[in-house]
Amino acid sequence: MRDLYRTSTYGQGASAELVVMTTIFAADHYGLPVSTTQVLSSGMAGTMVANGSGMQASTIRSLALAWLLTLPVAMCLSALLFFLFSQIF
Repeated sequence: MRDLYRTSTYGQGASAELVVMTTIFAADHYGLPVSTTQVLSSGMAGTMVANGSGMQASTIRSLALAWLLTLPVAMCLSALLFFLFSQIF
């Protein structure tokens, strides 16, 4: 995530934050689940691509990996915690 902010300008940051704010507001309004981290990183990536500054392959790989692993890791962690707490309480 730091790689995205290191090369961005103030305008890119402001644009990304406005997009993130609008996206999260719309998701909340319609009751859709979203990951704020994924929305923010995608917004920053979009401003970098639109500006023509491009993105490094390692940044794209990190974003894709985060998108793919977030749901399965959250599912496994919640199942583990449920099992653990159901045995304790």
